[in-house]
Amino acid sequence: MTVSVATLTGTEAQIDEESLEELRMMVRGDVLTRNDPGYAAVRRPYNAMHPGTPSLVVRPTGTADVVVAVNFARSRGLVVAVRGGGHSIAGLSSVDGGMLLDLGRMDGVDVDPDARTVRAQGGALIGDMDHETQAFGLVAPSGIVSDTGVAGLTLGGGEGWVRRKYGLSVDNLLSAQVVGADGQVRTASADSNPDLFWALRGGGGNFGVVTSFTFRCHPVGPIVAFAGVFHPAEDAENVYPRFRDWAQSAPDEISALIGCTTLPASENTPPEIHNRPFIVTGALYTGDPLEGMKIIQPLREIGTPLADISGPLPFVAVQAAFDEFYQRGTLRSYWKSTYVEELTDPVLDLLVDRALNRPHDRVFVVAFQMGGAINRVGAQATPYSERSANWMVSIDGNWLDASDDDRVISWFATHGPGCTR
Repeated sequence: MTVSVATLTGTEAQIDEESLEELRMMVRGDVLTRNDPGYAAVRRPYNAMHPGTPSLVVRPTGTADVVVAVNFARSRGLVVAVRGGGHSIAGLSSVDGGMLLDLGRMDGVDVDPDARTVRAQGGALIGDMDHETQAFGLVAPSGIVSDTGVAGLTLGGGEGWVRRKYGLSVDNLLSAQVVGADGQVRTASADSNPDLFWALRGGGGNFGVVTSFTFRCHPVGPIVAFAGVFHPAEDAENVYPRFRDWAQSAPDEISALIGCTTLPASENTPPEIHNRPFIVTGALYTGDPLEGMKIIQPLREIGTPLADISGPLPFVAVQAAFDEFYQRGTLRSYWKSTYVEELTDPVLDLLVDRALNRPHDRVFVVAFQMGGAINRVGAQATPYSERSANWMVSIDGNWLDASDDDRVISWFATHGPGCTR
């Protein structure tokens, strides 16, 4: 059987059965075509707008397999997409007609508790890494959804629940193993290939296939102070200013957010918020949980909440608390964000307006508190150069049906971040 695979020149390469068998012999992982039984079980990407229909899928088990796959693709000029965790909103972890290099089987995580470091393979998810680091009461700064891939998150920056105390994922990256387009394996660190190391820390995923990351860890957990308070959306004009006023004096140990959306019924969320618009305020304290609960208490005293899941909680539970907001393979997504120096009254007015006039129930209008350790890194130190703003405002456009694509996406033209109309 011959397989047609898209090439970089816009044509198709014909991969015959003999070549496929040679590839299978050299790869310990999986080599799949659309006719193979395992093809349908390949991990779905997050964004349902970009499911991808690759003609060839390679699922490596280690760096050696990645080298073989890259050399195979380069020699034939194949179009290649790399799927670490698959959470690329733009669909960069999917491909139609080309080769998909799916790192899902490379999900190993090793912790050195004495050195306070962790090494995560390129296909590991945040939940995989947290599971291992929390066994030692350690955290490598990552994101806020446990299903997110470590690789894509890190290569883009990595804003998570400990960002104001310990910085971004890229600020804690110590080294990375990278397979370049030439098939060569390189270690990128401050001392080895420093230019590549600089580029990887926020420059995106176009510098090679990162097969492993080594991060600096910090003592957090396993129990942390967490605020998770849900308010009716109609109370927005009261909740937003009071949240802002509290956050202005919060210490760096606090990383917080406020957002508005609607969620369907789920056993993982309070029944009081099911199928109704709500505002959520969330905050995590990285220090002593009892002290942290005192600091976040004012958030729990705003208005009359619909539900309050605050308390001393396992860090891994906090990391999964927003998983219901971002469900892999079911939501169609189009996101836009911007940075603001402060949540001034005019900015809050815009946030409230957008929150109460979302084009779809699942759209999430959210503001992330930044600052702290993030802003103590020089603007030129990493490609993630925004190091001055105290807030990031994001409108995460999420919806379910393709028939709503044009309506939701066009809404961003006049209502997205940066728009004042």
